[in-house]
Amino acid sequence: MRPDDWHLTEDVDDFLARAGEFLRSRPALHITPLTAIARLRTRGAAAYGPQAPLFGRLERAGEVRATLHRLPSLGLGLTPLTPGQADTLAAHLAALGHSLPYVSADHSTATAFAEAWQRHTGATPTLRTRIRLYRLGTLTPPEPLPAGRARPAGEQDHEQLLRWCSEFAKDVGEAVTIDADSWAGTRFADKRYTFWETPDGTPVSMVGANPTVAGVVQVDPVYTPPHLRGRGYAGAATVEVTRAALAAGATDVVLHANPANPTSNALYQRIGYAPITDWAVYDLSVP
Repeated sequence: MRPDDWHLTEDVDDFLARAGEFLRSRPALHITPLTAIARLRTRGAAAYGPQAPLFGRLERAGEVRATLHRLPSLGLGLTPLTPGQADTLAAHLAALGHSLPYVSADHSTATAFAEAWQRHTGATPTLRTRIRLYRLGTLTPPEPLPAGRARPAGEQDHEQLLRWCSEFAKDVGEAVTIDADSWAGTRFADKRYTFWETPDGTPVSMVGANPTVAGVVQVDPVYTPPHLRGRGYAGAATVEVTRAALAAGATDVVLHANPANPTSNALYQRIGYAPITDWAVYDLSVP
């Protein structure tokens, strides 16, 4: 593979015109770049910082084989690559003078790129996190359901959402400030939220859902305060959010889980989700 097989652009519309069909061909697997690009087009690149975004497609014989995206001030996102493709891309980006804070991709791709980036730049990669991507098969509600009901979060719940999204971000290691001033600029602001509440109306769990992209709804985040876990609240709320996504016409529903957490992984599989790949994020230190 030659470096010039990679076609780079800062124009998101040009990128989608040439690579959009490839991304939409496997929308569940490609949900991360599809979501990031949809969010960029909604908010505008200026919302992410002064740098220009970067998009790229790997094309051979007129066929797109893989893509990359990097939003301003953020790291590099990749669709699956072979080790050879990852090495050629790392060498190409290094030669162009790019500086990357992290790479995010399926585990084998992220690992191959991080190792190649180290060879070509001297940067030391550090595994930040691993994430398992699940796709819904047949929805299977838990029996019995916990007492209570699901309800959509409303304006009156905004303070609760700020607090729980902040706690969720801390739990999963996201370095983000979530308060009334910063909320609109976070990835949590454009979701629809559902609470599971007890019979007396007390919210005990929260589940979010991203806007539909290429027919796919991504369930995120799923959060229950630590002292309320183990009672079935998150599973019940996730089922309701999944049902709503299907009723609204979603062709796929996906979610992520920490593969080191046996409780959440077992829960999602019990209600009908099946793993399709493991994801990884490597921080790339400045050499």
